[in-house]
Amino acid sequence: MSPDALLPDDIGPLAALAVIVASFLTSALTAAFGLGGGLALLAVMSALFPPAAVIPVHGLAQLGSNAGRFYLQRASVVWPIALWFALGSLAGTAIGARLYVEIPERLLQALVGVFVLATVWGPKPKGFSPGATTYALTGAGSAVISMFVGATGPIAAAMVGAAKLDKLKTTATHAASMSAQHALKALAFGFVGFAYAEWAVLIVAIVAAGFAGTTIGTKALIAMPEEQFRKGFT
Repeated sequence: MSPDALLPDDIGPLAALAVIVASFLTSALTAAFGLGGGLALLAVMSALFPPAAVIPVHGLAQLGSNAGRFYLQRASVVWPIALWFALGSLAGTAIGARLYVEIPERLLQALVGVFVLATVWGPKPKGFSPGATTYALTGAGSAVISMFVGATGPIAAAMVGAAKLDKLKTTATHAASMSAQHALKALAFGFVGFAYAEWAVLIVAIVAAGFAGTTIGTKALIAMPEEQFRKGFT
């Protein structure tokens, strides 16, 4: 069977390979430093995938990456933060899904581009005060945004960073929070009609590569001095 037969229309083997390799590298980056990989993967996918597929497929890729990181670091999760964030994400995803179906494809593509540029070059999110209300509202707001631009990890990272946790608790809690948000987003895109079946083989390969990268990145995190982690995380 030709590799093309396993891939979605308009996605060639080289483009698929590039995204799979990017998933490995960006997952390793995120596992080691807590953030950054999702945005980089979004940029790669935006350059190679049809606009309508970028956010749904990126969401599943990030679900796989964060779920793997959550599994490997689960003993360090600070659950009150993750659960309040997930509760807020539930409400935000419902709102975002209703809005998503009304957005023209060209506007969606423009929003992704602006978000990537703003995240890289703009000021970092700040001003978070630890507490249940902050965690829930951050989950809700970032979930709405995530339905359109995908990589809201830096927002959640700023929220978790405000809690002043050690490196393992920081990355594990961030992973648990984002796993919940990306899982809800994946369900929402299924409900609004995205054809996941056409992308199934490629998604499995992307997720598998992401888990391999997460495993390596987690080992690097454990060996990393706390001060070095803080420089990368902030």
